[in-house]
Amino acid sequence: MLRFQDERVEVHTVVVGPLSTNVYVPRCRHTGRAVLIDAAADGARLVELCHRLGVERVLETHGHADHIAAVPAVRAAGYEVGISAEDSHNLDGHDFDLVDGEVFEVGALRLRTIFTPGHTPGSTSFLLEGAPPLLFGGDTLFPGGPGATRPETGGHFPTIVRTLTETLFTLDPETIVLPGHGADTTIGAERPHLQEWVQRGW
Repeated sequence: MLRFQDERVEVHTVVVGPLSTNVYVPRCRHTGRAVLIDAAADGARLVELCHRLGVERVLETHGHADHIAAVPAVRAAGYEVGISAEDSHNLDGHDFDLVDGEVFEVGALRLRTIFTPGHTPGSTSFLLEGAPPLLFGGDTLFPGGPGATRPETGGHFPTIVRTLTETLFTLDPETIVLPGHGADTTIGAERPHLQEWVQRGW
C-alpha cells in the first residue's frame, strides 16, 4: 500500500504479523533507492518487497519480537540490518549499530536517526527531512499517547515522557508520525495532550 507520496518520496507500507505491525519502505522518487524500516514478520514477503522497491538496507526501530521476526530472512537475502546497541541483544545477529544523529542518504532523501528511549532502552525513530517531515517512530508515539512502557519488556514511563518532552515535541508540529501499529498522526495533534498522559500515568 502506498501510504504517502509527494514529489520527493513514496512511503510504501505493509502490515504483517499477529500484532499487525507496520513495515515501511521510504523510497526516493528520483533515484529509486529505498530502505526498509522494521523487518517485522513474513520474511519471504518482505524480501520480495525489498527486491521490488530497491531497498538497500534495513533499519530497526527497536528490538521487540513483533518488529524483528523477519530479520534473519532479510539478512540471509543479503540486506544489512541496523539497530541500536541497547536493543541489539534481542537479535541473533545484526550488521551495524545505529548512532544518534547519523544521517542515511537514500538517493536524494535524508533520513536522520533520533534516539527515542522509553518503550525500550534503545528505541529509535527516523526523521525524513523535508516538508512535511515524516517521522517513523516505531512504538514511541501513537494517536492518543505514547507506546507501552511495561518494565518486563524494557519500558520506562518517565523516560518516554522525557523523550516526548525534550525530543519529539520539539519537532515541527506539521511532522507526520508513522507509528509501528495503526494510523498516522502529527506532532501538532499530540503535543497538547502530554500533561493528560502524564497525569493518567501511561
